[in-house]
Amino acid sequence: MLQFIKSLSHDERGVTALEYAVLAGIVVVAVVAAGAILSGTGGLPGLFTTLMQKITAAM
Repeated sequence: MLQFIKSLSHDERGVTALEYAVLAGIVVVAVVAAGAILSGTGGLPGLFTTLMQKITAAM
């Protein structure tokens, strides 16, 4: 039993899986945030329209 516990303490596969899960969670949050930002400005076409209006006004 003691040998089994020692082997678990040296096994790093679970740590790697946890790192991938945290990374996947961060990606999901970033995608949801980007979607919320783009939907608030009229979507992607609205974003480009606003951008072009600001560029034209600055020129």
